[in-house]
Amino acid sequence: MKRKLYRLTTISCSFNELLRGQLRYLNNYFDVSAIAHDTGTLAEVATEQGVNTIAVTMARDIKPWQDLKSLVALYRLFRRGRPDIVHANTPKASLLAMVAAFAARVPHRIYTVTGLRFETTTGLKRLLLKSMERLTCACATKVIPEGEGVRATLLREGITRKSLHKIHNGNINGVDLDHFRCSEEILLEADRLKTEEFIFIFVGRIVRDKGIDELVEAFDRLSAHRSDVALHLVGRFEEELDPISPRTRQTIERNSRIRLCGYQRDVRPYIAAADILVLPSYREGFPNVVIQAGAMETPAIVSDISGCNEIIIEGQNGIIVPPRDAEALYRAMVRVVEHRTLTRQMAQRARALVASRYDQRDVWRATLEMYRNL
Repeated sequence: MKRKLYRLTTISCSFNELLRGQLRYLNNYFDVSAIAHDTGTLAEVATEQGVNTIAVTMARDIKPWQDLKSLVALYRLFRRGRPDIVHANTPKASLLAMVAAFAARVPHRIYTVTGLRFETTTGLKRLLLKSMERLTCACATKVIPEGEGVRATLLREGITRKSLHKIHNGNINGVDLDHFRCSEEILLEADRLKTEEFIFIFVGRIVRDKGIDELVEAFDRLSAHRSDVALHLVGRFEEELDPISPRTRQTIERNSRIRLCGYQRDVRPYIAAADILVLPSYREGFPNVVIQAGAMETPAIVSDISGCNEIIIEGQNGIIVPPRDAEALYRAMVRVVEHRTLTRQMAQRARALVASRYDQRDVWRATLEMYRNL
């Protein structure tokens, strides 16, 4: 009889975005249930990944009354289902799941730390978020940092004293090298998006923490004296949690060479059409998009932060700049436009570097081995 494994994220779309394929693989060895707040995609998760799904209402931001109700719902679910392992990986789901699993006496409670929200906050909010991280780690039997940078922060900030080891080379799911490749079909779609311009691309949530203010400032300055550049923004604006500045929004609307592409379920044609990815984020755990871009032979300009500086090797498959530094970002963008040979060389090395370290199948096998060793 298979042992029960409950995997949790805060919102259901994360299963197909962050853990695509992994649950189906693990379901060969465990009785896997995927638990999340249903954003309309849980049925799709059940179909695509072949696992049981359970909807539990959860809020991404802090809502004490709703959080308490979610905690009670998870406790009752764990008491009734009696899973052998509860494993969570997004901040809110992890906090609620670890506390509920601790109270329900689930024997193995695993928390994968994919990012630390307190890193970009100050004052009482920072104190609260750090306290939440400490509680989550205290209730877990195993804490897994997604990368070395996250591990270092957990230790430096005194969040936990538990033994901390990443899985494989880091990243929660690795990259599907068969899916993220420049196939003929993808290149044909990319041709419809590509122009004669040098294309910078950003893929992700269009929020302040992703460095959008600095990216737009740097690109606006670059495009003022170069007519052969474009910036494609692929993703949604989030006005409630972490909005970009009004000035940045105005610049996006004014500058005709900044193109809003919206949220795209399949980002591959957009990445393939671009010359270089830009992710000037303030904080990350281990960014999937940088790995995915590399698999598609697209180099990246990234911030010198956790995860990003583990994937990118300066001058080999991309360029690393200080976070929150629009001037440094501008210089890097000028560099890749003016030195196209360097950019092409980085592109040629990108896929091999990703394939040697983040092949999805290797990450899945390492994850299975971690479970088996509990």
